[in-house]
Amino acid sequence: MKIKAQISMVMNLDKCIGCHTCSVTCKNVWTNRPGAEYMYFNNVETKPGIGYPKEWENQEKWKGGWKMENGELTLATGSKTTRMLKLFFHPEQPEMDDYYEPWTYDYETLINSKRKNHQPVARPRSLITGKRMEIKWGPNWEDDLASGEFARKDYNLKKMGQDIALEFHDLFMKYLPRNCNHCLNPACVAACPSGAIYKRDEDGVVLISQDACRGWRHCVPACPYKKVYYNWKTNKAEKCTFCYPRLENGLPTVCTDTCVGRIRYLGVLLYDMDRVADAARTADTKGIYQQVLDVILDPHDPEVRKVAREQGIPENWLKAAEVSPVYKLVKKWQLALPLHPEYRTLPMVWYVPPLSPIVKQQEDKVYLPKADAMRIPVAYLAQLFAAGDNGVIERVLERLLTMRTVMRKNEVGEAPPEKLEYEVSQYEAMYRLLGIAKYAERIKLPAGLQGESQDKLRELQGSAGYICPGGC
Repeated sequence: MKIKAQISMVMNLDKCIGCHTCSVTCKNVWTNRPGAEYMYFNNVETKPGIGYPKEWENQEKWKGGWKMENGELTLATGSKTTRMLKLFFHPEQPEMDDYYEPWTYDYETLINSKRKNHQPVARPRSLITGKRMEIKWGPNWEDDLASGEFARKDYNLKKMGQDIALEFHDLFMKYLPRNCNHCLNPACVAACPSGAIYKRDEDGVVLISQDACRGWRHCVPACPYKKVYYNWKTNKAEKCTFCYPRLENGLPTVCTDTCVGRIRYLGVLLYDMDRVADAARTADTKGIYQQVLDVILDPHDPEVRKVAREQGIPENWLKAAEVSPVYKLVKKWQLALPLHPEYRTLPMVWYVPPLSPIVKQQEDKVYLPKADAMRIPVAYLAQLFAAGDNGVIERVLERLLTMRTVMRKNEVGEAPPEKLEYEVSQYEAMYRLLGIAKYAERIKLPAGLQGESQDKLRELQGSAGYICPGGC
């Protein structure tokens, strides 16, 4: 058993309001410079829709992630020889139009225009070429225009093999925030010819060395989530860093810190590195989720803690793992699921699937429906979070509905349901964490480099110039 610590994130999709605050703050911190105009390390998509970049889920087109070939795990983009042949021309490389051509507006026309009979117009100009352009696509086009044309092209709907209801009262939508998943088995790391991408030993964050990167761009198609980008100005690859300078000082990622809906949870998971490869090799993709759960270790287990100490896991990391909200949602209650586990990268960003309004036909019959009576089809959520296994989604949604039933009965003074999977106190703990948890309950990170508390570090932030808080 080789124990490693991983900073992991959970997002509760029931609470995402699609405000894009996480995207804006992330962009202002990390990608507000030439060459990175089109990049969104964190973006929020509207589902159903084709996403950002276009059709990123269609691995038949992009060849991202891993696949099983003759019993061996290989990159979907090809063998080492095949990738070398594509070193100077990679046909699965996304183009600028697959993301969107970034633009600004000709504000000088508004400011300096002379008197005219008509109101002057600030026309869009490309941030790449500087020329006038027509806006045809954006990082969340489905949300901006609510176009059914693109909703019907959602790759997950095609895989379901059925059409969604087109009656207005039964239509559904949901928001899907996405950033780099900092996977346990990252395809981008394996595909990089120069070895510039690596997974940090201390916290599992996947980073790109800007010194070692040679701009081969094999990491871009290899990532099935399309969360590695190419900076056309520096000729280097870039991606979400999980705000590692903040993590090192005990502070959460910017997207977590600024989330208006408070949907994000950040904490430490302990996992057995020796079992990662076997989990990724699981023959049936529907079984990968359960295998990943088996890879994650119980931080309260004395044997796990003993081995972790022997292998150099710091005591403050073990304490953080014990109180981790991510562990509770992922392993203890099994409410959070990985995004597209069939890609075999074993992502470490998890999602609590959303409950949704009842379909019109059921509204006058029940107060809290069954999972299959909701507007968002179980089969659709299963394509996103369970490799098509409807049973996993039904189990999670029923737990969430049971939690609501228990809390409702508590509120009106009724006896709880007779047959419960967990104790009533566990459902109350679920409700608190998912519904009303404060900042300190949602974010449980090891203290900073000097053992300072988060509150103290926040007071010191920005007070010491370019050195770390407190002047270390």
